Amino acid sequence: MAEPSGTRLPVSAVIITRNAASCIEPCLQSVSFADEILVVDSGSTDATLEIARRHGARVLHQDWLGYGGQKEFATRQAKHDWVLSLDADERVSDELRESIREALAAPNFQACRMARRNRFMGRWLRHGEGYPDWSLRLYHRGHARWSDDPVHEKVETGGKIITLPGDLLHESEQGIADYLEKQNRYTTLQAEAMHRAGRHANPLKLLLSPVFRFIKFYFVRLGFLDGVPGLVHISIGCFNSWCKYAKLIDLRRRENRKPD
Repeated sequence: MAEPSGTRLPVSAVIITRNAASCIEPCLQSVSFADEILVVDSGSTDATLEIARRHGARVLHQDWLGYGGQKEFATRQAKHDWVLSLDADERVSDELRESIREALAAPNFQACRMARRNRFMGRWLRHGEGYPDWSLRLYHRGHARWSDDPVHEKVETGGKIITLPGDLLHESEQGIADYLEKQNRYTTLQAEAMHRAGRHANPLKLLLSPVFRFIKFYFVRLGFLDGVPGLVHISIGCFNSWCKYAKLIDLRRRENRKPD
């Protein structure tokens, strides 16, 4: 699976999965340099586990804990303290692989962020929300943990963070219909989390949030340079913002209608 690590510190590549047979093989191939590949699955019924084992991965089952909880569980099951966390539809570029090797030869940090490049509608996005999409994915688990967020989870650390050259490549959609279905689930989870946290939304927030988001990513962050894929990607992000607050307003109103 992995080539000898030489003088660099050992690293575990950790991937959470569920029915990821259509996309996981490139991910596994891209982390073949890792000293361990750990796949934590939440109930796949396709060939995900067979593919993972064929690539030498250690496979564990864990019922779904939410994105943050699932990734934190996976991190704690890894054999090594240095962890590289990926989603099944992501893969490490050649440049990023070399950066990871060099960084772990003599680390003077506790975590690394990297640019994530999203492919959308067949095009690698270079602007807007699609790039650089900074993601903290390589970390020492003694100094970092995943947030408990059910969606849009992130690594939290008080340690030193460095930026690695090279891209984490993300196949962000397998068709617009599938992408929209996924975004609908995400906005529901976001609205429910905000509701539990006691947050509120109003009609002004509902109207202005998508507008400001579009201006930021389409014009300020040059999303218009990514053509139609960039426009569609940013438009869906703006609609997600609207949906999130609309769902939060709906949750509050339904809560207020409950009889005492």
